Amino acid sequence: MIHSCVRRGRVTPGQQRALDVLWPHYGVETDKLLDLNALFGRVAEKHLEIGFGNGDALVTMAKAHPENDYLGIDMYRPGVGHLLLQLKAAELCNVRVMCADAVEILQHHLPAHSLDSVYLFFPDPWPKKRHQKRRLLQAEFVKLLGQRIKFGGYLHLATDWKAYAEQMLEVLEDAPFFVNCVAKGAFAPRPPERPLTKFEQRGLRLGHGVWDLLYQCREVSQN
Repeated sequence: MIHSCVRRGRVTPGQQRALDVLWPHYGVETDKLLDLNALFGRVAEKHLEIGFGNGDALVTMAKAHPENDYLGIDMYRPGVGHLLLQLKAAELCNVRVMCADAVEILQHHLPAHSLDSVYLFFPDPWPKKRHQKRRLLQAEFVKLLGQRIKFGGYLHLATDWKAYAEQMLEVLEDAPFFVNCVAKGAFAPRPPERPLTKFEQRGLRLGHGVWDLLYQCREVSQN
């Protein structure tokens, strides 16, 4: 039974069964520093998706790249339950799930430079001005990501809120440990490895924009 979820929400009976039955197989709870190779039982690239929603993108990436391992972190129980059902149906062995605060996990439970890529797709934009300080993509969070991604690894973000996209771009362009993979100050075309979700397809049909940002982590001199 899952214990560490932060946001509960309305869980369907099927999702609850998944949380009860499948969590012991796919779920991760820890109060220690994680050994990711031990967690997955092999040495392979390790990719993290923060805020996976209902898990569609994470499952699509894990299916397409069985040679990689994927860790998903989200705080919302219904989404976790939905993802667990998908993992079982697809018989995926290269995904593990955490229902927790991603900042806490990054700060205390993931080793330095242990991740090959981090994905942050369509995070909560907190559109009201008084709430924007709650946005996840802030300078301190980017610094933390730079400490957890391997040198040469990637940070890929996407949002359908232009103002948030512009803030993301500003924050990342100021981060010394990330370099824009396209050009300084430029958004990226959607990389083919980012799955096109139903939500995004609907938005595109309605004429909504989507902005991708792709950065590579680099070593910065301490002198």
